[in-house]
Amino acid sequence: MPKRVLPGVVVSDKSDKTIVVKVERRFTHPLFKKVVRRSKNYHAHDENNEFKVGEKVWIEECAPISRHKRWVVLPREQAAV
Repeated sequence: MPKRVLPGVVVSDKSDKTIVVKVERRFTHPLFKKVVRRSKNYHAHDENNEFKVGEKVWIEECAPISRHKRWVVLPREQAAV
């Protein structure tokens, strides 16, 4: 099964080798037929501490790294493709 890859924005980089990424999804509400925005924060592994707050990043699903980390940040070269 393919791994999920999601775009998001870094909202925190205070932890060592970890960033918090806000991923926003948009969908049509089934009853009101309006476009609704929902967001969720994901903890992602950033091995070299290279990403800073406000940057757009791509995160990829991976095996559990710690209690909260289930995602890894894709390198800039890979994310650009």
